[in-house]
Amino acid sequence: MFSNILVPSDGSSLSDRAVKEAIDLAKLTGGKITAVHVYPSFAGSPYGTFGPSEDILEEAHHRQAKAEADKLFGKIAKLAGESGVSVATQLVEGDDIYHQIISAAKRHKCDLICMASHGRRGLSAVVLGSETQKVLTHSTIPVLVLR
Repeated sequence: MFSNILVPSDGSSLSDRAVKEAIDLAKLTGGKITAVHVYPSFAGSPYGTFGPSEDILEEAHHRQAKAEADKLFGKIAKLAGESGVSVATQLVEGDDIYHQIISAAKRHKCDLICMASHGRRGLSAVVLGSETQKVLTHSTIPVLVLR
C-alpha cells in the first residue's frame, strides 16, 4: 500500500505523534519512513555586520541546526528501529516550509505524507496559517493529517 511515508518533524509533541503514527503505518504496510526537518535560512546578523564575522555567524547557524536535527533524527531512528521500520532522514534549509516538505517527498519518491495539525479553525487558522494546510493545498501526493 504505502511503501515510503514522508513525515516532517520539528521536534514538537504534535509532530512526535505524527512520527509514531507514520512508523506504525509503515510497519503495517511493510514500508519505510523518510523523516524531514526544515530549518530557517540564515537571515543575517541582527547587528548589521558584514564580511568574516557574518560568515562565522552563518556557519554557527548551520551547525546549530544540524546538531538539533541530529538529536531529532536520533530519536526518530530509535523509535523506528524498535518497530523494525527502516528510516531515512533529510535536513533541509528553507523559509517556505510547505514547499520544502513537498519537494522532499518528491525527491525521495514518497507515496504518502503524514503530518500533524493543530486543528485551528476560523480566524486563528487564517491569521496563523498552517504548513499542513499549505501541503494539503499544493501536494499531488496523498496527505494523512493527524489532529
